[in-house]
Amino acid sequence: QVQLVESGGGLVQAGGSLRLSCAASGRTFVINAMGWFRQAPGKEREFVAAITWSGGSTRYADSVKGRFTISRDSAKNTVYLQMNSLKPEDTAVYYCAASRSAYSGSYSKNYDYWGQGTQVTVSS
Repeated sequence: QVQLVESGGGLVQAGGSLRLSCAASGRTFVINAMGWFRQAPGKEREFVAAITWSGGSTRYADSVKGRFTISRDSAKNTVYLQMNSLKPEDTAVYYCAASRSAYSGSYSKNYDYWGQGTQVTVSS
């Protein structure tokens, strides 16, 4: 199977930056896309960003476009989420996800493997 381990979460002031990392291990050769989702207390899980593994095509939620950047390092089996100009509404648990399909997009049901989540808190 595939295991995903996230790191980089923490507390930051509004306007600051954080860089999340997600390292994949196990049967990483089955991964064709990876993405980031987030869930705030009392709210539904929402899509943040995704990237295809082979081509590096990216997709972003409108709420983070222009502020967040998703990237991957295939040699390290790692995906990153660079978060700039953070806002209090970005506060959430961020989850890394991987899919066997390159066309999973923003649909969480299409992702097969999930990380444990990492807390991002943006203070005002």
